[in-house]
Amino acid sequence: MKKLMFGKNFAVGADISWYPQMLKSGFIFRNKQGEEQDLFSILKSYGIDTIRLRTWVNPSDDIHSGHCSAEETLNLALKCKENGFRLMLDFHYSDSWCDPEKQRIPAAWEKLKFYNLVQQLYDYTAETMTLFKTNGINLEWVQVGNETNPGMLLPMGSTKNFEKLAMLYNAGYDAVKEVSPDTISMIHLAEINQPNFIINYFNNLKRFNCRYDMMGFSIYPYFAQIYQKQTYNECIKAFARGLKEIPKRFGKDIMLVETGGEDVKEDESFQLFSDLILEISRRPECKGFILWEPEGARVWSKYELNSWRENGTPSKALDALLNIQKNNK
Repeated sequence: MKKLMFGKNFAVGADISWYPQMLKSGFIFRNKQGEEQDLFSILKSYGIDTIRLRTWVNPSDDIHSGHCSAEETLNLALKCKENGFRLMLDFHYSDSWCDPEKQRIPAAWEKLKFYNLVQQLYDYTAETMTLFKTNGINLEWVQVGNETNPGMLLPMGSTKNFEKLAMLYNAGYDAVKEVSPDTISMIHLAEINQPNFIINYFNNLKRFNCRYDMMGFSIYPYFAQIYQKQTYNECIKAFARGLKEIPKRFGKDIMLVETGGEDVKEDESFQLFSDLILEISRRPECKGFILWEPEGARVWSKYELNSWRENGTPSKALDALLNIQKNNK
């Protein structure tokens, strides 16, 4: 694959929110040559310049599904800043994972009435943003929710009532802008390989004057095959259609903020990343390519869609990132 040219501000990134727990448990990271090296240096060697971090409201101390409190995430963000990375913060408005299957209200918020819940989301977002700002962290992007396909803070923020859902998004947007006006506020949905769903979703938000700066998306052909019965080629074709139609229809820039391929199929994952990067290179409205927990080796995480081997070295899949070339003019 030949080098592909991107704008100088194109973000090449990784979500590495598991990293502190991996270190504490003794996992050793090694570079391509098998030499022990810090993760930040390894990521930089692939051209990664952006780190995405999640935060949960009142998480447990579970090694895989906990941690990531605002304070813990700030500490990791400070390390990322020291190493020269751009930063994205991903608000999961829950005490643990948010995704298309679950958007649980944090336990401490469960008894709130809807309008109090809107205020709580605003206050929590503003407090977290202020925590980061007062500690010298400039967040370039903030996600108001994570993979909010069914809505967020269910059942109150369900897509069964887009007016209420838009109020929640607007509360998050307003809190972000109040603290950090230059930060890009993003709504994040899974399954850009289902462009009709995405278009319908944002059309509904538009009806209620929902505020956001950018759209973020996930794509996982592995899951598309299971849940949507899409073949790999169908998934990539639908992804290309989404990249073309969604920014044009809504006048917004977009970003791919999550993807991953099977760790045991390095050649196929290399091809996946290469195919996605090629399609993105054709669409200047797409401002970034971010992998989800590529460092989360299955031997530690039990998660199969990572890009790291059991021996601590990065897989061949990451070599696809080396085909991204920035135009520095």
